[in-house]
Amino acid sequence: MYAREVSMHLKANAGNDFTRTIEKDILPRLRKQTGFADELTFLNPNGTDAVAISLWDRKENADAYTRDTYPQVLKDLASVVEGTPAVQAYEVANSTFHKIAAQR
Repeated sequence: MYAREVSMHLKANAGNDFTRTIEKDILPRLRKQTGFADELTFLNPNGTDAVAISLWDRKENADAYTRDTYPQVLKDLASVVEGTPAVQAYEVANSTFHKIAAQR
């Protein structure tokens, strides 16, 4: 399993709009992507920073999303995000939610 972490600084008072944009625009698009498994979003208590972690079955499918769909996601988030989000990629080592064990 593969993960993409996107860290964002939100515009002032944009926490609720961020959550709404994820729910109405981003999640429906993600659910249509080949290999998409799950999305977790986190909003810090003061509503100024957010992290989104998407889980994928394989790196290739996450890469296809990054190349083909993520540019539109950035446009959808432009009204609530300040600056450019930072993206990191990871191999998932363990997950109790998805019952993933480290590959040997």
